[in-house]
Amino acid sequence: MPNLSQFIALGDSLTEGLSDKYPDGTYRGWADRVADEMSKHSTDFRYANLAVRGKLIEQVVADQLQVTLPWMQQTQTLVTFHAGANNVLRPKFEPEKVFETYQNAVAKISETGAKLLLFTVREVGEPKTKTQHYWNQRFGPFNENVKQVAHQFGATVMDANSREVFGDPRMLAADRLHLSSEGHRRVAAAVLSAIDLPHDSDWQDEMPPIRQAPAPLRAISSVAWGVGFLVPWAARRITGKSSGDGRTAKHSELINWSPRF
Repeated sequence: MPNLSQFIALGDSLTEGLSDKYPDGTYRGWADRVADEMSKHSTDFRYANLAVRGKLIEQVVADQLQVTLPWMQQTQTLVTFHAGANNVLRPKFEPEKVFETYQNAVAKISETGAKLLLFTVREVGEPKTKTQHYWNQRFGPFNENVKQVAHQFGATVMDANSREVFGDPRMLAADRLHLSSEGHRRVAAAVLSAIDLPHDSDWQDEMPPIRQAPAPLRAISSVAWGVGFLVPWAARRITGKSSGDGRTAKHSELINWSPRF
């Protein structure tokens, strides 16, 4: 693979980096981790990350993709695109519309000649609850669309369902939705492996067995999660608000990048 001298990351909270933080409290995430390693292998390496939490695919296309398309044609560029998951979680999800928008976006990126990575969403391996079945009913078709579009345009799929370790609850943060720091580390390693750069070799390894907490503590944890994360999420859905409202991207321009940590 030729040296990649630019990295443009597009998407939502997964790519923004929630909940992986630098010592100063700002978000790092797998994309910054990938940029760190890429910067070691290319002179004048540049990086942009326009991802913002809560954004729908239409917003990612309008506010991120349209801005960055001219940049992708300038040199050897890696583009990562993860969008549409927030649409899937909305009550009024329109799959045909979302899938078409996704395909058109990938087609535009493909035309630039950039190296393109797409992402699926982790499904529940053995769903037991109605919520878990509902999750799979929504994201199963979404993931199939990602794979079909990737095949059509020659993109690489970072498949969250291809390794058992990505189903380990420790891959997720306290909100049970976003990646933990360990999750971001392993996703970064998977991406670096896909572009043939040095990476943490243990990214596919199983984690040590979980020591289950007593039932009362698990119950308390579930209540705390509901109050702290589920209720605010539901309130935003009811009021039509988004966690990304008023937020700007952390790296909205191509910048010369060197590791911060």
